[in-house]
Amino acid sequence: MRYHLIHALEDIPDHIHPKPDEAFMVPSFEFAEALIARGADSACIAVTPHLPSNETCSDYVWNSPNGPLIPRTAFQFDQPVLVVLPTYNERPNIEAVVQSIGSYLAADILIVDDNSPDGTGQIADELSRRHSHIHVLHRSRKEGLGSAYVAGFHWALARHYQLVIEMDCDFSHAPWDLPRLVYQGAAADLVIGSRYIPGGDTENWDMRRRLVSKLGNAYVRLFLGSAIRDWTGGFRCFRRELLAKMDLASIRAKGYVFQVEMAWRAIRLKARVREIPIRFRDRAYGHSKLGWSTIYEAVREVPQMSWRRFASK
Repeated sequence: MRYHLIHALEDIPDHIHPKPDEAFMVPSFEFAEALIARGADSACIAVTPHLPSNETCSDYVWNSPNGPLIPRTAFQFDQPVLVVLPTYNERPNIEAVVQSIGSYLAADILIVDDNSPDGTGQIADELSRRHSHIHVLHRSRKEGLGSAYVAGFHWALARHYQLVIEMDCDFSHAPWDLPRLVYQGAAADLVIGSRYIPGGDTENWDMRRRLVSKLGNAYVRLFLGSAIRDWTGGFRCFRRELLAKMDLASIRAKGYVFQVEMAWRAIRLKARVREIPIRFRDRAYGHSKLGWSTIYEAVREVPQMSWRRFASK
């Protein structure tokens, strides 16, 4: 692995096309964000406050040619962080995801399992018995993504967590991007991992999936505006104070449009919202839970959000 040392923002070229065996070493997350916005893969960026004088980095390891850099010590922040992982039939992923999260971020993890018939809940219980930072919330039946997150948010608010992260349990959201979300959470009430700002992208999607996602975001912007580029993205970090203001009990959306409703409520509460670019990778195992019922819910609910805004004036 050959590292490029970045000592000043002026050293970053306008467009970056690193080779497979190249990575970047930077002194801060601000430098990392500038690199990513210009095309660098966040998996190949080592954030280390004290840059060495040569092209070696003892703070990270690189286990495989196509794999991400892994810090020798997980990033730890001053404020307590909880990662909420909703699961339904995620048996092939759950243990690997939990282990990977712990490699990059020192945080508690709450697994919200909707009585998965494949035994995901039992694996989660075993992980919780082995690791004190892993917790499990069992629900009796599948009630939708939005409902699972709301249950997790209530659980977090009843405890001491100041930052609450939501992410998928299928490696679609890169665990190595978690420290970036938390770092930005110091200056924002809601941080969104965005596919649709410079540096953001999707990988391994077919044309139908790309079309549905882009048209969906365009549809939301038609009714709710362009304050957010990726309304439907589900990789986010919320500050506790924002969640406490949101009246979670009144959340209407159950499927993926839940993400739109949460972002829209944040905008209406005049929250500080920031988007950072991510590369969304299609799941390696299992099947996407995006179906026609989710699309129908979005078509129905998004205009109603806009109309409720005018009705409340």
